[in-house]
Amino acid sequence: MIQFDDVSKRYPGGHSALNHLSFQVDHNEMVFLTGHSGAGKSTLLKLIMMMERPTSGQVFVDGKNLNRLSSRKIPQHRREVGVVFQNHQLLFDRTVFDNVALPLIIAGFQPRDVGRRVRAALDKVGLLDKEKKSPVTLSGGEQQRVGIARAVVNKPKLLLADEPTGNLDPQLSAEIMHLFEQFNQVGVTVLIATHDLSLIARMPYRVMSLQEGQILHGGVSTL
Repeated sequence: MIQFDDVSKRYPGGHSALNHLSFQVDHNEMVFLTGHSGAGKSTLLKLIMMMERPTSGQVFVDGKNLNRLSSRKIPQHRREVGVVFQNHQLLFDRTVFDNVALPLIIAGFQPRDVGRRVRAALDKVGLLDKEKKSPVTLSGGEQQRVGIARAVVNKPKLLLADEPTGNLDPQLSAEIMHLFEQFNQVGVTVLIATHDLSLIARMPYRVMSLQEGQILHGGVSTL
């Protein structure tokens, strides 16, 4: 599903975020990405989302060479990748329903299909009874669940998460990770960047560790 082939990313001013990085994540695999602050985790995710392009090397997602993807095809690519952020990035002037519906509206879905998909996604994360609420009235864990519902409402093959439990207590963190497991069990490939080493140590998934833009261990699939 994801393949990095000798990928480097250098920013103006000379900062090198990734250095000759090669790894793969298989279809239907769930993988954790760890590393110190500044190790390159967020840059790696941005390359997959095409928020950045590599300085050298090639990035493949679901068989597509992202280096060859034209700018006009980037929005379609992003619609095929679900993304969950640490700070939720919810719109507080819209209801929970409207937040989750936004990717479908942008993609041009019919209103009937929007309603069906949004309610299915909210039901999956246990928030079907909150669809008319404002996100500001929800707890941090509930807001993160809304963010997850929004990320999966398009039924993506790939789900990325950048520190999704960073602001949550241990119990809520475990619940959020269990949600990711459930999506993985129905065929979604999941890649999660996290600092929560104690939590992921109790879970049976591959861990890729980054240090200064290079993989220390875990770059080879175990499937």
